[in-house]
Amino acid sequence: MARRIRLVEICHARSGDKGDASDISLFANDDAAWEIIRKHVTKERVEEYFRPVATGPVERWEVPNVQALKFLVHGALGGGAPRSLRSDNLGKTFAAALLRMEITVEE
Repeated sequence: MARRIRLVEICHARSGDKGDASDISLFANDDAAWEIIRKHVTKERVEEYFRPVATGPVERWEVPNVQALKFLVHGALGGGAPRSLRSDNLGKTFAAALLRMEITVEE
């Protein structure tokens, strides 16, 4: 049986900004979560998820020694800190946003 979960139920995350890109690391809480995020949190899914706020592509790397996925979301910060008119903390908020993403997993 499949069910929908938010990533926050099985992961934690950190993010920051690098110019006009948001740099996000998603860490699995355990071995089972690591296998789930490797399969379900693809660069295409993340690109689609951030499409309303990001104009560029997404890059994804696996970091197995810490059971993490690293994403670089290009064109996400309105030109970067010196040029952006955004009032939030730029890339720092993207970790919380990604943790709200839902995926479908088998029980």
